Formats: sequence, structure tokens, C-alpha cells
Amino acid sequence: MNPNEVLRIVDSLHRDKNIDPEIVFQAIEAALTSAARKQYGEESDIAITIDRETCGFTGVCDGVELDTEVIGRIGAQTAKQVIIQKIREAERDALIEEYKEQISSMVSGIVQRSDGGATTVALSGVEAILPRSEQIQGESHHPNERVRAIVYEVKPQGNRVKVVLSRKHPNLVRRLFEQEIPEVSDGVITINELAREPGYRSKVAVSSSDQRIDCVGACVGVRGNRIKNIVDELSGERIDIVRWSDDPEVLIPNALQPAEVEQVLLCDMIGRAIVLVREDQLSLAIGRRGQNVRLASKLSGWDIEIMTANELEDQIERAVAGFAELDGMTEDLAQQLVEQGYLSYDDLSVIEPDAMMEMGGMTEDQVNAIVTEAENKAEAAERAAAEERRQQKAAERAAEQAAREAAARGETPAGEEATTEEAATEEAATEEAATEEAATEEAATEEAATEEAATEEAATEEAATEEAATEEAATEEAATEEAAVGDVADDAVVAETPVAVKGEELAVDGGGPQAEEKESTEM
Repeated sequence: MNPNEVLRIVDSLHRDKNIDPEIVFQAIEAALTSAARKQYGEESDIAITIDRETCGFTGVCDGVELDTEVIGRIGAQTAKQVIIQKIREAERDALIEEYKEQISSMVSGIVQRSDGGATTVALSGVEAILPRSEQIQGESHHPNERVRAIVYEVKPQGNRVKVVLSRKHPNLVRRLFEQEIPEVSDGVITINELAREPGYRSKVAVSSSDQRIDCVGACVGVRGNRIKNIVDELSGERIDIVRWSDDPEVLIPNALQPAEVEQVLLCDMIGRAIVLVREDQLSLAIGRRGQNVRLASKLSGWDIEIMTANELEDQIERAVAGFAELDGMTEDLAQQLVEQGYLSYDDLSVIEPDAMMEMGGMTEDQVNAIVTEAENKAEAAERAAAEERRQQKAAERAAEQAAREAAARGETPAGEEATTEEAATEEAATEEAATEEAATEEAATEEAATEEAATEEAATEEAATEEAATEEAATEEAATEEAAVGDVADDAVVAETPVAVKGEELAVDGGGPQAEEKESTEM
């Protein structure tokens, strides 16, 4: 084997495959030793070494130095497959180390194919698996689609590397925040805690080291553009961003948003937080199938129990009465236990004996007896509840079976028949009510018509009276005008008479025609 060729191969493997040169040299030495044993015998004591600087070969077989030409022929003839295998193993180990360092980090790859729910994703130098169990519910991936996920597990599988990805891991949300929000990646905004139910909802508690930066507003972005990118990447998963606080009485109401909390009661001994809300906020605080309170509990680290003030009072009364029935339990001790958040036999069965001994001034034997009795009562209550559930399920199954048998016989089950009769009764009652309502409306209509007719008649009479009065007034006015005209005529006659008389007087004084004739003669 040419030493220069060996050096070139080692350097090429180191650059292209990221394999340590020492691993390659050791692989070649092991291959040459194995090949020499096949030639000289398996029991031969053979040792072959390679100089790391010059790549010169030296070998010893049973204390006798081997000729370099012999070593070269052995290596050229039989060591090829062993070297290839060692190189593959070294390449596999290098990939394992590379991806083990990336566990819990986010990687991006191209979807190659989907088989039986599992998706194969091409990463740098390896094909990773995204199992169905680590995919968000309801999402599907298509070939050549780019997908981002968390490196969940890395392990060797023969000569290959098995890399398992996850899109359900909570760190995926954390890495997306670091990628989409510069303040998070710079360390100005810190993600203190994160709780996630993949595909449905996540709660992220953040805080800011710079008082001038609003941690919640910076994560949401202008018009929600930053958080929208994260939601789209998570297939529409809802994300609640809450303000972190070291005080549980502040953090728990923030974690339960958008519900409004009236009061938080912390029970340090049992790690429980009793949250009081108004009746109209109860369902909102609990959330759909308990999702909101469950995520808030994970986020805050407290066992949160939601109830109204009246429910708390009733539960306290029942707990005090139940604890008082235990042998050796005093009313004062029962009250102290309730104040510390112990509201059931199950809670009392996990109490620390030392704490109870200190609270009640009891001996260890007395405390153990009380705890044992509480455990027995808790088990009895659990068995009773299980029996009640079993009976309820049995009754439901029996009803379903009876319904199926009745349907097969073409009969109506008793329950359905009763329901049918009840429905018929309700229908008859509805029709009767409708008839009465129609009769009432008809009577009201007739009464309204009668009143309307009377109103019209009164209006007619009033109009006739007004018309007669108008005519009478017109008649009187006409008579008045006629009388006025007669007076005017009489005045005219009287006015004309003096003129005629005056004319006559003029005629008498003037001598009449004779005077006129005399006047004309003189002219």
C-alpha cells in the first residue's frame, strides 16, 4: 500500500465524512492484523502499526519483523472490506455524536414520504423518522414539504443512525419563540415556564429584564403578526401568553386568564391552591374538559382547584363533619386540617405524620391510627363510587338491549312509549293553548271592531253636527249679507233723491228753457 495514498484517503475521509483520522488509522491497523492472521494462522501473535506522520507500515509476527512488501500485499488483497466496515461505523458514530448534541433543538427538513402514518424527513446527512405518535393530531405531511420539529431521540441501528423527531414536545414552542421573537433569542425576554397540550392549547409565562419592554406585547407583535406565525406552524394551536410572577397569588390568576379570579387560597402543606371565582366565571376558569385549569396547574406548579365561595363553605362543613367522625380526632384539629386544605379522606391519607403530630399534639401511634382509618374510609368511598358507576353502566346497557330487542320485534320500548305519550299530551296541551289563544285573539278582534264601529259612528254624528252648524252659520251669514245689501240699496235711493230735487231747484231758479234761450240770444 502506498503511504501517500493512505494519507490522501485519511485526509479525504476526515474532510468529507467528518471522521477522526485516528479512527481511520486504527481501522486500517485492525484490518491488516486480521488479514495477516488469516495468512499466518489465527494463533500467531501479530501486531501491525502505522506511522501517523509518514504512513509507514511496521509489523511483527511472533517476534519476527514482517517485510513491508508482504504487509502491502496483505493490505491490498484482504483488508478492503474491513476498512469499509470500520469507516461506516466511524461515520455512523460521528452522526450519532452530531445529533445527540442537537437533542431538544429544532431542525428543519424536507418530507420524503409517509408510510403507515410515519413520515420520513431528510435532514443533513441522515433520514429522520417523525412517528405518528409524535405528530400533532389532525395534521398531515406531503412529499417535498418543509417541516420543523424537535430532535427527540438518537440511537444507532446497525450501520445507520436512527433519529426520531417530535412535533408534540413543549420545546418546539420554546424554539419557535426563540426563532420568531428577537427579544427572546437575545435574552431580554425570558420564557420562565411553559405548559402544552399539543394541537389544542399552550400557555407560556414570560418576563422581561428591561422594564421598558412589555414582555407580553413583544411576544404578540404588531397586530399579532409574531404570534400568528407560531400558531400557523403549530396547525392553529391556541397560545396564551401570560406575565410571570414569583408570587403564586399573582401568577395563578394570570395563568387562569381569560377567567376573572376573586381570591386565591394557598395550602402550602398539601401544595394546593383553592381559587374562588364567580358563578358565571366557573366554566371559563375550568375550560373545555378541564383544559384551562390543567394547563394553569402545570404552569404554576400548584394543584389548582376551582370553586365558588358557596361550594367552598359546603365542602368545609362536610370535611369538618367527616373528620370529626374519626377516632381520636378533635374538632379543633379537624378545623386546622381544613384550613390547611385537607378537604377529604384522600387528602388526609397522604399527610405527613410529623406535621399532624405537631398540629394536634398527638403521638405517632395516634396519628397512624387516624391516617389508617382515613385510608379505609377513602377506599370504601372509592368502592361505593365505582359500584355506582358500574350499576349506572349496567342500567344503560340493559336499556340499550331492551331497545334493540323491541326494535327487532317491531314494538315500541316502554321508555319510548312513555315518551311518545308524554309528547302527545304536550302536543294536545299545546293545541288547546293555541285554540284558547286564537279564541282570545278573535274576541279581542271583535271587541276592537265594535269599538272601532262605535268610534266611526260617533265620528259620523260629530261630522253631521259640525256640518249642520256650518250650514246654519252659512245661512245666517247669507241673511246678514242680504240685509246689508238692502240697506246699501236704500242708502243709494236716499242719496239719489236730493240730487233730483236740487236739479229741480236749479231748473226753477234758472227759468228753464226760456233762460237758456235768452242766454243764447245774448251771445
